Amino acid sequence: MTAPTHKKVVIAMSGGVDSSLAARLLVEQGYDVIGVTMKFWGYIDTGGQPTHESNCCSLDDINNAKAECATLGIPHYTLDMSAEFKQIVIKNFVSEYQAGRTPNPCIICNTEIKWHALLNKLDDLEVDYLATGHYARKIKHKASGKWVIGRGKDLHKDQSYVLWGIRPEDLERTLFPLGDLSKKEVRALASQADMHTADTPESMEICFVPDNDYRRFLNEQYPEMVASAPTGDFINTQGEVIGQHQGIYNYTIGQRKGLGLATGERVFVNKIDVEKNVIHVGNRAAAEATTFRVNSCNWLIPEEHIFNTPVTVQIRYNHAAKPATITRIDDEEIKVIFEKPENAITPGQSAVFFQDGYVVGGGIIKSV
Repeated sequence: MTAPTHKKVVIAMSGGVDSSLAARLLVEQGYDVIGVTMKFWGYIDTGGQPTHESNCCSLDDINNAKAECATLGIPHYTLDMSAEFKQIVIKNFVSEYQAGRTPNPCIICNTEIKWHALLNKLDDLEVDYLATGHYARKIKHKASGKWVIGRGKDLHKDQSYVLWGIRPEDLERTLFPLGDLSKKEVRALASQADMHTADTPESMEICFVPDNDYRRFLNEQYPEMVASAPTGDFINTQGEVIGQHQGIYNYTIGQRKGLGLATGERVFVNKIDVEKNVIHVGNRAAAEATTFRVNSCNWLIPEEHIFNTPVTVQIRYNHAAKPATITRIDDEEIKVIFEKPENAITPGQSAVFFQDGYVVGGGIIKSV
């Protein structure tokens, strides 16, 4: 599809094959393209041992993005967003673990940094669109006429779950060039074009926790917070104290490993009570629930098209969306009721609402 003449689009480039190919496709479609790489965090700051050489925010990634833009003959800029990132994403990450919740920093980053803050910075350039290499689609909702987010063609790579927080006005200015491609097709097209990034490995970790050890990160970066976290009791389903936990921040709902409990059976964290500083453990069934509360919601379509209508709800990145109903409790919170019990519904994680396979909204799980 050929773009209207002189439509200016900024492509957020991580230095990997996905955003690099997205930039190439936009150029081929006739857009006036500018490549931008945002620097959030650096290896020197993070500590730990990355699981591979190429990781988000590394110098290699920035150079890869610059090289691809040079090949395409388009400008490339590196934006230092580290102050915003630390104030918004890292601050949320730390405070959520302190509160006994399990955050998803990539969703906060997508919503507040990669879209909202970046678009605000680029408004002076009179940019028409922001594009990314996410595997998702932008589709018009039939009943409301509003833009919603569709799952990408490659369901194994689909990233619609992590995009629920994009504000409707920001989604209107968004392009997803890879939505109709599979990962295999992206690699093939990149190889055919002899792209420098065609074989770059994927980064699956949190960019500021490259070794995937958030406890190590908190210990090294926030030692005062860790030192002030009190120990407390593990309590079983009979109300008995069966051990001592090492601070609320070390645990998450559904966790089995690393509890240090000798119970003779497999037990899982099924509730974290911050006020009493206790962690409840039990078998897997004890962590199942049907009802939970959600706040900080973002709706892509008017609520009358969502409430009291069939929806499916996804509560983790790799979780299948399940049938549920949602009702409003007050101006701040909604209640979600699954048709069948689900395991490890985790405060701090995102609940994303789908209608006919499209993301129509989402929010943060507050309590179960």
